Amino acid sequence: MFEDARSKGGKDIDLTLLKPLDADLPDISPRAIIAPKDEEAPPPGVTIGEAYERYLSDPTHQWSARTRETYDTVRKLAVSVIGAGTEMRSLSRSHMRHLMEVLRYLPRNATKLFPDLSPEQASTRLKETGKGVPISVANANVYLSSLSSFLNWAVDEELADRNPVRGLRFADSTAKKDKRNPFSPEQLRLIFRAPLYTGCKDGDRGYATPGHERPQNARYWVPLIALHSGMRLNEICQLDTADVRMIDGVSCMVVTTESLVGSTDKQLKTGASERLIPIHQRLLDLGLMTYVAQKRRAGEAKLFADIDPGTKGVRAVAFSKWFTQFLTSIGARREKTCFHSLRHCFRDELRHARIDHDLAMALGGWTTGPSAHGKVSENYGRGHRIEVLAEAVNKLTFADVDLSHLGR
Repeated sequence: MFEDARSKGGKDIDLTLLKPLDADLPDISPRAIIAPKDEEAPPPGVTIGEAYERYLSDPTHQWSARTRETYDTVRKLAVSVIGAGTEMRSLSRSHMRHLMEVLRYLPRNATKLFPDLSPEQASTRLKETGKGVPISVANANVYLSSLSSFLNWAVDEELADRNPVRGLRFADSTAKKDKRNPFSPEQLRLIFRAPLYTGCKDGDRGYATPGHERPQNARYWVPLIALHSGMRLNEICQLDTADVRMIDGVSCMVVTTESLVGSTDKQLKTGASERLIPIHQRLLDLGLMTYVAQKRRAGEAKLFADIDPGTKGVRAVAFSKWFTQFLTSIGARREKTCFHSLRHCFRDELRHARIDHDLAMALGGWTTGPSAHGKVSENYGRGHRIEVLAEAVNKLTFADVDLSHLGR
């Protein structure tokens, strides 16, 4: 038939053009239809419990035993309140606000007082009954600061997208000037005229009983060093014998976390705490360097090895307890005064002697606050020659403290 049509029309017809119309269409038979695959659910994110385990086991952290214990305490609180299974990327500001509410009413020593209650339950109990004493604002802020350090680490490790606790702190209604006072001249007289300094039965349990012994031990030297150097209690208690040394012809105490003898118990409050402190001439006259030399000859690594380091390796804890008992025994205990009051006495003495502000900050290892262009701390020891620091230290007369009896 096609041949006839082609001949009648006088045209040639290409038979290949007459293939079925659906020849070029895609095959849509049932066997060619492929059902779309179900989208796979993303793997679950790391939980706060898992992240904290990684954080505490991270080998790059060089923490003291005490610091590690603090971080672990905060971990237990955060995991309990927020929930161990909460994913890091889901942490929000509301989680942190809830944690702050728990901290606000968390009783002191909650785990000891209420071993059967969770932190949240213990907090609720205090809030509703008013029975008990909550942790201090300062301690609550330490918890938040520790948690913030953990979350910053998590962001760096790409386990979290942000730090939701950043900037959250409790307002402290207690002004710094109201927290601790320096010792009064009368308190200083009671301290340094106590049997411990005039003659006692012995340097152990008989320290408060008059006698003929003047023990050359930590109880004798630590308060004297604090008054004449402004050092914090822990800075003194953790001194190695190697930390008392001659630098450019000046006898100094080196406040540092580093140890020439391998000590692992050293820690400082801030970066500004690391510093050199020339030894006041009065301490030299009283024989401090002789005491140091005796300890070295005895092979002692620690200057005050007679202070019990306790289970936490922090000698300042035991000494602080003893010093409170000491103040009570001599009738010198007053509200808002404690061992740290000796540091306040040193600061006042710097003011009385009109020591340059930068030199004063360098000697005490104090932070500069908002005046330092937003910085919170600065290592002030740099830039001050040791002889300049020594000159400043020896301008301090401590006129309110009579120690003439110690030289006899």
